[in-house]
Amino acid sequence: MKLKHIIFSSLFASGLAVFSSCDKDFLELQPRGTELEGNFYQTEEQVYQGLIAVYDVMQWGTSGGYTMKMPLLSVASDEAHAGGSDASDQPTWVRWDNFTIDPFITPSVGLWQKNFTGVYRANLLLSKLEGASGLDPVFSTRVMAEAKALRAYFYFDLMRFFGNVPLLTAAIPTSELYSQAQAAPTDVYAQIEKDLTEARAALPATVPTAEKGRLTRGAATAILGKVIMYQNNTARLAEAAGLFNEVNTSGAYQLLQNYGDIFDPANKFHSESILEIPHSNLASWGDWGWVNGGEGNVAPQFIGPDGYNGPTFASGWGFAPVSLDLVNALQGDPRFEHTIIDGNAMRAAGATYNERYQNTNYFIRKYAPLQTYRHGGAGNPELNWPINEIEIRLADTYLLEAEALVRSGGNAGRAKELLDAVRARVGLAAVPVTIENIYRERQLELATEGHRFFDLVRTGRAAAVLGPLGFQANKHEVLPIPQQEIDITKGTLKQNQGY
Repeated sequence: MKLKHIIFSSLFASGLAVFSSCDKDFLELQPRGTELEGNFYQTEEQVYQGLIAVYDVMQWGTSGGYTMKMPLLSVASDEAHAGGSDASDQPTWVRWDNFTIDPFITPSVGLWQKNFTGVYRANLLLSKLEGASGLDPVFSTRVMAEAKALRAYFYFDLMRFFGNVPLLTAAIPTSELYSQAQAAPTDVYAQIEKDLTEARAALPATVPTAEKGRLTRGAATAILGKVIMYQNNTARLAEAAGLFNEVNTSGAYQLLQNYGDIFDPANKFHSESILEIPHSNLASWGDWGWVNGGEGNVAPQFIGPDGYNGPTFASGWGFAPVSLDLVNALQGDPRFEHTIIDGNAMRAAGATYNERYQNTNYFIRKYAPLQTYRHGGAGNPELNWPINEIEIRLADTYLLEAEALVRSGGNAGRAKELLDAVRARVGLAAVPVTIENIYRERQLELATEGHRFFDLVRTGRAAAVLGPLGFQANKHEVLPIPQQEIDITKGTLKQNQGY
């Protein structure tokens, strides 16, 4: 995907598809027709549809190939292997798994495309809001806050994946398209924090059931805390702790009593969920050409046991088999059964499946393809799993507050209270509140949810943990910039160190 098409998304460059949110769930898009972008954004309904189009990008998992964050980041860490039929099945996954990625064979293209499309759509909406008249100020203030928070969300991913990216805060005219150099990372982070600070002041604390999936003040605050933590500036850890404390004591969230209920597809938007990306099978998708047109989650299909025949799961494709390192780490932990599918136990109970590349006989459980939720209508069932992505939840922010307190020399009693609460929920005894115990608790509590790789990088532990897998310090903390983006800008974009 050329930079031209990434920044000037076809949805807005030639015409704006008009969408209607479904009665059952915010962000379930149903195409109804097209209108020219120049004639759009005249009414609150049109502005609202423009906002949904920004949110829609969060759901994408097939940009430039398969780039679903949770399984892909699990493969990049020590939690899972690439899997699939063989090493040539999804070579970009295999290359990141063994850290042999290069600017040509890398998941970078899809991740770059997705996030810059989100940035572009947010910028376009913000520019239209600035010139809009006749809108209810309450309505426009909230939409502007959401657009800023979404822009920050996409830029945070760009910084974590690439580290060096152009900073775009307005829709770029064609004449400037190929001259967008990378900005200083400090400038990008400053813009991310500015957007989130302004957004969280205007976002609601909660949303009604019909709007679940829209950003709240708690979500924007949690993202801002994560942004500060990721920069790993010791002098700002107390600030991050304060942000997480604001989320954790807001009264808007609470830990679920049953750990397994967190990942039950029938229990969407529960009290522990802070940032959750909705998926449904209502907009049945049958396109295998990497057009992000559906609302389903492809990740469950990817990670399910291949050729499975049994009572619980649907057959998947056998990617991201769980590593024995994670299996061993979770042995004896009550979260094991909710995190990992034990293939040997399944076979003993009469189920069968095919062993594929890098098979360990262990599979991801938290968002596995359950037979009950397999879509039997129009479109391809494999592309239409109605299983949400829980990107931030309360146990995550509890442990981040505890970490920030311990690392900044803050309230150790409060840190212990948070660590103990996460462990007590699954019946585990208290442990000393050390940074090592907090890191280990994050590893076990949040396993396969897409946090591990970024946790290792931001805390400087990636080389020690992932070095035996091929990770090289000062290189593999980020992905390479897609070579085709460097080529089309005639070298204006510079490649990341080591690639």
